[in-house]
Amino acid sequence: MRKMFVLLGALTSAGPLAIDLYLPALPNLAADLGVSASAAQLSLTAFMVGLGTGQIIVGPLSDAFGRRRPLLIGLAAFAVVSVALTVARDIEVLIALRLLQGLTAATGVALTKAVVRDLYSGVEAARFFTMLMLVTGFVPLIAPVAGAQLLLVTTWPGLFATMAALGALLWLTALVALPETHPKDARQASTIRSVVRAMGTVARHRGFLSFTLTAGCASGAMFGYMAGSSFVLQEVYGLSPQGYSVMFGLNSLGMILGGQTAGRLAGRVRMKVLLGIGLGVSATAGLTVLVGVVTGAGLPVIMPALFAVVAGQGMIYPMALTLAMSSQPPHRAGSASALFGLVQWVAGGLTGPLSGAFGTGTALPLALIIAVLGVAACVTAFLFTRGASDKQPVASV
Repeated sequence: MRKMFVLLGALTSAGPLAIDLYLPALPNLAADLGVSASAAQLSLTAFMVGLGTGQIIVGPLSDAFGRRRPLLIGLAAFAVVSVALTVARDIEVLIALRLLQGLTAATGVALTKAVVRDLYSGVEAARFFTMLMLVTGFVPLIAPVAGAQLLLVTTWPGLFATMAALGALLWLTALVALPETHPKDARQASTIRSVVRAMGTVARHRGFLSFTLTAGCASGAMFGYMAGSSFVLQEVYGLSPQGYSVMFGLNSLGMILGGQTAGRLAGRVRMKVLLGIGLGVSATAGLTVLVGVVTGAGLPVIMPALFAVVAGQGMIYPMALTLAMSSQPPHRAGSASALFGLVQWVAGGLTGPLSGAFGTGTALPLALIIAVLGVAACVTAFLFTRGASDKQPVASV
């Protein structure tokens, strides 16, 4: 399991790194291209939408053709598009290329989840997903810091060159080390009709839909924070790019802490209970952020609350993902991973621009997004997951 964790952890890092590496550069990018903060954030939105919709394509394809070949093609394309982004000097071209970059990065994000479902189930899968939270938490910990430091010696296009180099390295790693985990005799027919039918079967499953929608609301709050915090904390509260990257990294430690706590308790505490704890922590902290902004309490209140928001996410994501994926048999793992990812990333992509839609001189839009969606995740869980089971489906379903 340890070797597979290292491999899958590396392969799943392309998506998070392509988001977090250039967060400190968003204000510089906006100024360099002469566009508004909201327009600059659309480049982040485009990537997230691409990351979500790309999984709808690659997930079912991997059910039909295996996991390895689509992953290798996607990683190669990610490296090529990242090179193209280094020469983009128009916001419309940049947004279009970021959409394409997200589509290619979707292979790593979707197929690592499918590989885990191929190999593990139940509590074992939950523990593996919480181990992957180390990567999900560690990349935001180091990527903004690395991006801020790179900005001392290069401009924002240099960050895309770094992504291109990473994509090439990941492609080589997958080529050498990734086995095929979805054997031919377990693959589904590859006709359009069969793909649509499989996706429809997954989407209509109450348990899968319940946990996926809950995680979608929580992801909207998380990505709203990711997209808006660089502007709010630097332009409203006066942090430097380096100071912001340190704060962002410290908050990512909260995600690691939440994820590892959930992983250690899985098997002793029901996963739905752990999911509820994460939702409660994140929603309460989101409301605290809103109160801190409205009352003018400032960073002494807002920063600890943001830490708690992210820590709660560390519990929400692996538990919701495990429960959603475990509701489906292994032969539909690609389709399930694709739909789960689509909801998470599209929700995140849609909330991103809202945090800067009313300008960068106020933190209120960001605070509202975090608070409202945090509460919405709790309400969704209460209304829709009560009848959903923690148990595994019958494999032949």
